[in-house]
Amino acid sequence: MRIPILLAVSLWTLAAHAAAPMCRTSSAALARPLIELYTSEGCNSCPPADRWLASGFDAAGESSPAVALAFHVDYWDRLGWVDRFADAAYTERQYRAMRANGASFVYTPQVLLQGHDFAGWRNGAAAIDAAARRPARAAVTLEARAAPSEVVAQVDALVADAALARDAEVFVAYADSGLVSDVKAGENQGVRLAHDHVVRALRTAGAADASGRVRATIALPLPGEAGTHPTLVAFVQRATTGDVLQTVALPLDRCVNASP
Repeated sequence: MRIPILLAVSLWTLAAHAAAPMCRTSSAALARPLIELYTSEGCNSCPPADRWLASGFDAAGESSPAVALAFHVDYWDRLGWVDRFADAAYTERQYRAMRANGASFVYTPQVLLQGHDFAGWRNGAAAIDAAARRPARAAVTLEARAAPSEVVAQVDALVADAALARDAEVFVAYADSGLVSDVKAGENQGVRLAHDHVVRALRTAGAADASGRVRATIALPLPGEAGTHPTLVAFVQRATTGDVLQTVALPLDRCVNASP
């Protein structure tokens, strides 16, 4: 018996969707603060900050009050050791934060809380908890579906306040943990470094429209060298001030076929 072409296509589509399930998360009424660490394997003052990030924030992004991301910058690479996690785009992101904060230089390790310099990160639990008690200024829903070499993210964000929405934009990051490097040159020569929450890909979902909404579908490549606890993080941020309005984390371990 021959199966009609349209029915065959429908059955194929259903099978494809069953093989690549989607998982989903939505933001809450309170803010989920975003912690950003700017770091480098070539910087000998960075390992304590790397350890702080690893010990203070859940690798799956679920139980901690804040979501952590580690951006490895590339300006240390010319000084003897090339950090394989570094990316010029992350360096540019740090410079963008510098300009938004009215600062005149960048440095490592630098920690940002909600888009702003967080010099007191070593004893900063109270500040992070306070940020987590503030009302969210954006609503975010994040969905993900795995493909053989990428994760396809669908993000829907709304900034209801028109003044905030004027320069709001949405970013989606793929991060993972449990990564180790044996450094053979530079300031950390001979040291084994462990990294968690490492950003492996960062994409923009675009700016808010006139209604304050951003809807986008974004493909993020899976890293060739995979870590543990792969996580998608979506956050809404103002371009002019750097303020982070809301963040969500979606652990891909919970989604069948969603990890590499």
